[in-house]
Amino acid sequence: MARATWVLAATTVAFAATSIWLYRENLALRDHTTTAAPTTAVQPAPLLAKADAPDPWTQPTRALARATAAPALPAPHEESRMERRQRRQQEFAAMFGRTDGETEDEYRARIVPLIKTGLALPRSRVEDMRKEAEAKAHVTPEQSQKLDHAFDKTYADVLDYTNKAIADGQLSPYERNVAGWLEVAGGYGAILQDAQGQIGQVLSPDQVQTMSNAGFEWGEYLGLEAPWEKLTPPPPPRNH
Repeated sequence: MARATWVLAATTVAFAATSIWLYRENLALRDHTTTAAPTTAVQPAPLLAKADAPDPWTQPTRALARATAAPALPAPHEESRMERRQRRQQEFAAMFGRTDGETEDEYRARIVPLIKTGLALPRSRVEDMRKEAEAKAHVTPEQSQKLDHAFDKTYADVLDYTNKAIADGQLSPYERNVAGWLEVAGGYGAILQDAQGQIGQVLSPDQVQTMSNAGFEWGEYLGLEAPWEKLTPPPPPRNH
């Protein structure tokens, strides 16, 4: 909290200083523009000879330009909510689905860096939160190691369960299956409940409560730390 406060204060001061500097520079530039004398006199444009005489070369072109109507642009199409949902589903399928002829190795080479990059910062944050909460709860290094060992089984269960759901089509990047998502979420809840039981065997109730009071949530931690990059790629779409 203290670090966040210092960062906020520093950015606020920097923004205020920059605004003041730009304001003073703007005033100085305005004064210079107002008081500076012109260095050169404006010369009157020379009169054109025979200004009223039409130009035989440009007159037909001007007449044609007046006669030609401007091209009409198509009316803009406002995307409806349903169309936007459909477009996003197609974008998600294009990103996380298998392309035509793409092998599992090619899919992993394309997707794994995206997953690692997307989870790098959240994982770093929950790791720091766990360290801080364990320090407040006086969790020993031995207890922390026992938790990590117990979580190995939790992560294995999550991968096996998710891979089966992908293979069965409950989790599919190609279609919106709300019923399948809810069923899979229930399975995740059972896995998390088992992990909570493992945590209770390592930590005392007071330690568990202290970590919770500190704002730490084991479900959030396990959900981010699970090795999602090791999931089995989805099958190709059915229409291929």
